[in-house]
Amino acid sequence: MAETNNMAKAKMLFSTAASMAATAMVVRSFMNDFLPHQFHDLLFSRIGNFFNRFSSQMTMVIEEFDGFVNNEIYEAAEVYLSEKISPSTQRLKVSKPVKEKNITIAMERGETIVDFFNGIKFTWVLVCSQSESQNFNYMNSTIRSEVRWFELKFHKKHLNLVLKSYLPQIIAESKLAKQDKKTLKIFTIENTYANLADIWMPTNLDHPSNFETLALDLETKNFIINDLQKFLKRKDYYRKVGKAWKRGYLLYGPPGTGKSSLIASMANYLNFDVYDLELSKLNCDSELRRALIAMANRSILVIEDIDCSVNFEDRNKAAVTDSEENKVTLSGLLNFIDGLWSCCGDERIIIFTTNHKERLDPALVRPGRMDVHIHMSYCTPDGFKVLASNYLGIKHHVLFEEIERQLEPTEVTPAEVAEVLMKSDNNPQVALEGVIEFLNVKRKENEDAKLKKEKEEGK
Repeated sequence: MAETNNMAKAKMLFSTAASMAATAMVVRSFMNDFLPHQFHDLLFSRIGNFFNRFSSQMTMVIEEFDGFVNNEIYEAAEVYLSEKISPSTQRLKVSKPVKEKNITIAMERGETIVDFFNGIKFTWVLVCSQSESQNFNYMNSTIRSEVRWFELKFHKKHLNLVLKSYLPQIIAESKLAKQDKKTLKIFTIENTYANLADIWMPTNLDHPSNFETLALDLETKNFIINDLQKFLKRKDYYRKVGKAWKRGYLLYGPPGTGKSSLIASMANYLNFDVYDLELSKLNCDSELRRALIAMANRSILVIEDIDCSVNFEDRNKAAVTDSEENKVTLSGLLNFIDGLWSCCGDERIIIFTTNHKERLDPALVRPGRMDVHIHMSYCTPDGFKVLASNYLGIKHHVLFEEIERQLEPTEVTPAEVAEVLMKSDNNPQVALEGVIEFLNVKRKENEDAKLKKEKEEGK
């Protein structure tokens, strides 16, 4: 009897469910045939919202774009979640641009990743859909583009934690991850740019120079490293004292003393991109301002041979002639380095180089603009030892003492010494004897040139 009653109840439930399903199909068919599409979407949206009121779960939508600009939270989540991919993930998106060194791994559409923060479970889903754009009307065609967003699901009671702790943590971690993985770039001005974002043209910076291989005296090298480390840690200090978070370096000295190698060493040490600015490519101060605003944070701005870049002599003239009004001025450059525009960017290094420090306007090199002045001198004993280690693989030799003795009175650049070392085919004895011979000849040439100059000045 009990079995008969259970069978009867099961049949009744099945019949009821089938009837409800059939009714729902009839209602949906009626709505699709007779009701406007907008009303159809609105009704189902309201029904969904009604049932969601009784759910403890919240879904936060993080779209790829915020209007016409990138959504920083979406980009941060994309990087952050790539570090959370586990062996259980079934589908991944893998890419590698031609000019990049690293393979990029990301979530594929429809995939789910579970993350835990402070012991709380968060579920991420990457959702994609196709949308039509009407901006392309050639032969009545349209462009179909993909719209992407993340859906972050969590308990409603953790909303405040998500907004104030979880998402900021994701942004911070993603910045560190991108900085560690990025391929260093060197940017130059692109004269044919169509908009502000395209004014800089990037190329991979593969310069191998670093502080270990840099032929610079040890004291100067350690000073620069310590100064850079201090700069990176002082964001709050700069804000406290009311200064833009930037640091200016003036590298001065004869050609061939390693100014470019030092810049590359600083870029590799900091993992900062380099923006190589040629002022002669710019027509006016407004173009200079647009270029500098378009620079990214955590970067190095380099203006080489600043004394030869543009003519700054007329900066104090009361009136500007027609031929001068479209030129880059010293005041325009200083306004970005130390004026109101200096705050348009954080964590930047600004480097000027020159072979003739005495030719520079004092306003350009004063503290607050060029904070650190580094004299790139002729080859020193410390610099020579680095070169011997780089080119010959040796740290000690009986001839070192003679070479160091001759280096002090001889004006010879590290580049010149390196060229001599390269001729030896890695034979230390032959190479060092060649350096001694070269120093003797160089010293005599310097003495002859000095005597000739003195005679010419005496006439």
